[in-house]
Amino acid sequence: MKKAAVLAGIGELLWDILPEGRRLGGASANFAYHAKQQGAQSYVVSACGNDVDGHDLLAELKRKSLSTEYISVHAEYPTGTVSVELKNGHPSYTIHQPVAWDFIEWNEKIEALAKTCDGVCFGSLAQRNKRSRSTIQAFLKALKADCLKIFDINLRQDFYTVESLEYSLQNCDILKISDEELPTAAKALDFAPEFNAVEDLRKRYNLKAVVLTMGAAGSSYYDRSGVISVPAFDYGVKVDSVGCGDSFTASLVTALLKGFSPDKAMRHATKIAGLVCASAGAMPDIPEELKLT
Repeated sequence: MKKAAVLAGIGELLWDILPEGRRLGGASANFAYHAKQQGAQSYVVSACGNDVDGHDLLAELKRKSLSTEYISVHAEYPTGTVSVELKNGHPSYTIHQPVAWDFIEWNEKIEALAKTCDGVCFGSLAQRNKRSRSTIQAFLKALKADCLKIFDINLRQDFYTVESLEYSLQNCDILKISDEELPTAAKALDFAPEFNAVEDLRKRYNLKAVVLTMGAAGSSYYDRSGVISVPAFDYGVKVDSVGCGDSFTASLVTALLKGFSPDKAMRHATKIAGLVCASAGAMPDIPEELKLT
């Protein structure tokens, strides 16, 4: 695309509470941050509490040059937090509830944003509550016909239902799923998690593509033309994988909207994810040589 793509991440917005302290996180914020780093005009659609954590969160978003225009502020619900425990660099999460991002409000301002979007990323976690699920589904219905919709399935704990997974798969263009999530999704959706499970998913829901991420084993892009597999990009010592998937998704979507081939877009996304894994937290500074032009 010649002009900057308009992208939105809609969903959870929170503080990751890591051993060394708290860091801004949540899929919607991580996606928007990395999309902006790659040249998109990106927005966070979510909610926070009218509390110290919420005020600090909004200030941190502004410090990172991200708009807070589409973030509702709730007096009755606290800002989201997730306790993150790292074991050999791999995170495990305790996701607290109910919190503000469970209650993302649908309004005319958010509807107007949806009608301008060239791409949107949404997940399953933020649909655990009826209110946010309804808002996410309304957002999807309001999008332009040619908007690229990516469903980053993001299965956490038991915060998903078969119904929300089915709806999301029926209303997206690209599914991103990890090798760890694939067996769980296969069981929930009632098909065998065998070697052709990804292709079965793509065909069942008539998806433009399915992206399978496999950590150190790399990632693969499945579409009607076949499979493109790329190796993981090693930046050296791995610090943590918090936000790696979101950075991958944002970089992939932005590259595709800029007209990159799936192969080139995947390779670029892999480099960004590798850098994030070698950094502390989900939103490290991205060097100029790794930004799309």
